[in-house]
Amino acid sequence: MPLELRLGDVVRLRKPHPCGSYEWRVVRLGADIGIRCQKCNHRVLMERRELEKRLKGFVSRGEAPDPALERLLFGEEEEEA
Repeated sequence: MPLELRLGDVVRLRKPHPCGSYEWRVVRLGADIGIRCQKCNHRVLMERRELEKRLKGFVSRGEAPDPALERLLFGEEEEEA
């Protein structure tokens, strides 16, 4: 099961960026994940599996998705009681 990432998550990677920062913000989700260095703003596109290998942990989590918005976007129908 893939790791649950959210837009706006700040993650800590195992190795530092050449600028010295370990922290990156998630700016794009999909099969490839876009991350931006918190110190120098360099943007990198990385395969989800590669990011999961390099990930050490979460510094902060982005906002949780709104379930009502997800139903509108993905067409899931509400269950009737």
